[in-house]
Amino acid sequence: MAEGTTTINNAAMEPEIIDLVSFLKKMGAKIIGEGTSRITIIGVSKLKATNHNVMPDRIETGTFLCAAAATGGEIIVKNTEPKYVEAVLNKLEECGCYIECKRNSIILGAPKKLKSVEIKTTTYPGFPTDMQQIFAAMLLKANGTSVIIENIFENRYKYISELRKMSTKILQDGRVTIITGKRKIQSAELACTDLRGGAAIVIASLIAKGESRISNINYLLRGYERFDYKLINLGAKIRVK
Repeated sequence: MAEGTTTINNAAMEPEIIDLVSFLKKMGAKIIGEGTSRITIIGVSKLKATNHNVMPDRIETGTFLCAAAATGGEIIVKNTEPKYVEAVLNKLEECGCYIECKRNSIILGAPKKLKSVEIKTTTYPGFPTDMQQIFAAMLLKANGTSVIIENIFENRYKYISELRKMSTKILQDGRVTIITGKRKIQSAELACTDLRGGAAIVIASLIAKGESRISNINYLLRGYERFDYKLINLGAKIRVK
């Protein structure tokens, strides 16, 4: 609602931006270029009320797919949009997972043993930075050595120190993390370091031997709705205090 024309250069191009602009346009906003790196906004004097259905959460979709892959299970994720997670699905297939996409759902079947992969985070539609922590936890069970290169944000490896408490083999230097898959992962006293790192710690705990205790779960509550409830319905043994 600012007077004149505003231009945003180097804008994010994720589907969430397109969804936000779609909502604002329904309210009467004048915006051009959503989904590109240059967005132009022409100020208007007022906005009106509207109805809008928020797009599916693609990172939540990826999280549950990886949880099923890590635990050697099968899952159907409904009310999602496969085209928004193509980079994630490609890597899951590379890990040996069976993937079947339908109009608004994704079916995943885990292999007997996951394969190691190399992941490089990049801007959409490439592999999302919010999924590298989730994959790191899953790859603890993969055969061989996996490499993750974080190209978007620095300091996104705080969770690694927590995963190391579980007798895992992880090397981290700058933007590069090297994970050597291990058959037996030990339970531990753990703490969520951030939202996606917290989800990674939960997945690692699901595949660990014994009972893990996780603190600082407020990070998880911020980004996942009824995370424990959904995992329990999938067969996980979780108690929240």
